[in-house]
Amino acid sequence: MRLDGFGIMVDDMPTMVRFYRDVLGFGIKEDENTSNVYLEKDGTLFLLYRKSDFENMTGNKFAYCKGLNGHYEIALSVDNDEAVDSAFNDVVQKGAREVMKPTTEPWGQRTCYIADPEGNLIEIGSFTNEGEIQA
Repeated sequence: MRLDGFGIMVDDMPTMVRFYRDVLGFGIKEDENTSNVYLEKDGTLFLLYRKSDFENMTGNKFAYCKGLNGHYEIALSVDNDEAVDSAFNDVVQKGAREVMKPTTEPWGQRTCYIADPEGNLIEIGSFTNEGEIQA
């Protein structure tokens, strides 16, 4: 088996599609209001499943996180420290929820966190500065 992509369960499909497409630059493969929407970012398939439709399909009810949640994160990388700051400012200006401003961690990573409209965490980070890998 190989990893083909990953998906998240959503309540408001059009809002979530617009966020991932317009704020984060994911490519969309179909109409924004279908039951399952396929987006793509850098060769990785990213699926959005409408919770109610997925439950109907599987015949199961599921528990979901509400509000800002730390159940998982989506990690996006950029080229260097300056790009972390720039990307953070850009996506917050476009409507992303600010969770943690860019900071350089003791292990050398420049990182920040935002959240999508349904509270899922998204990290934007880099282990490089000025385009060079730090050892």
